[in-house]
Amino acid sequence: MIPFPAQYLLRFDDLCPTVSLQRWQRFLPMIEEFCPQPILAVVPDNQDPGLKLSPPDPQFWNRMRDLESAGATIGLHGYRHISSSHGRSLLPLHPTSEFAGVPENLQRQWIREGLRILRGHGLNPKIWVAPRHGLDRNTLRALQAEGIDLLSDGFARVPFARDGVTWIPQQLWEPVEKPNGLWTICVHPNTATDLQVARLHEFLSRHAEQITSVDRVLAEFPTAKLNLTERLYGTGTLWRIQASRLKKAIQHRFRKSDSD
Repeated sequence: MIPFPAQYLLRFDDLCPTVSLQRWQRFLPMIEEFCPQPILAVVPDNQDPGLKLSPPDPQFWNRMRDLESAGATIGLHGYRHISSSHGRSLLPLHPTSEFAGVPENLQRQWIREGLRILRGHGLNPKIWVAPRHGLDRNTLRALQAEGIDLLSDGFARVPFARDGVTWIPQQLWEPVEKPNGLWTICVHPNTATDLQVARLHEFLSRHAEQITSVDRVLAEFPTAKLNLTERLYGTGTLWRIQASRLKKAIQHRFRKSDSD
């Protein structure tokens, strides 16, 4: 059943000890006030230079433990956040990814090591968050082999079951009012502008009673395979996102050409 009125989950990506501390701290009062149970997608062993924006924060892991104790769900956000594989993802939004196309045994090794690192810091990761939406059926088998059967991804308006895994959909990268459905808003603290932060705060203040959590979603919505209507909805959403990204890429190319 599609929830009415709409419910919203908040997910913060790319968290690691070298996250931009100044930018990340803008969200902490907002989490405390409106959504103490977000998904925190943590990179276990960050090797991505693009995420090395501050000196390593000696309090990072303490902060993550405190947020988890307050109700946040810890997500395993890949392993090292290095997107060097050109394999085709089940969600083909990017030409490269960290996991899609990588042999299953290596994916399982990375997942196992990522879980070991997070657990070694006193965290209890429950959900998989694929960098750049990059995952394939090898990923799903590797996750299940390592005891993870829940992920945050996919285009639908309800949680659903696919290939032995429960998918909690993630369809938004900014707050958008919806009449019904379950919507995960993905936030990248490193790149969010002050205007985007202000818009998110305003949205959450207006929809505070509609903010939900992973635990509530799992308790309130039994998961099953998507019906035809939701499959068509998901396919259409994927096409629209792909078309929008292609349009932006073409516009960027023309602007660059004009400036040369």
